[in-house]
Amino acid sequence: MDFSVESLETPALTKAQLADLLFEQIGLNKRESKDMIDAFFDLISASLVEGADVKITGFGNFQIRTKAPRPGRNPRTGEAIPIQARRVVTFHASHKLKEQIQEDSKPPTSV
Repeated sequence: MDFSVESLETPALTKAQLADLLFEQIGLNKRESKDMIDAFFDLISASLVEGADVKITGFGNFQIRTKAPRPGRNPRTGEAIPIQARRVVTFHASHKLKEQIQEDSKPPTSV
């Protein structure tokens, strides 16, 4: 199944646009499309909050990383401010996605 996102008006792909694509290309009604997209992202969010990695084959991995506390400073005043320990989400693209991005960015070769 081939999905086309060429009609997107903005460079960002939104949840609403994803739901519209499901509606147009799969045939789900608009409510089902929105619910499916919301459920997908809720599942990813819940898994990450629990500390589980999320692996999407052919796309990439979302992982939770714990950053240690460290000293920082206010750039305006130079005052030292401690930065608290925190958890952050990292994304690592799959080799397949990286290859697709590189293929699409190559200039056409002329013979």
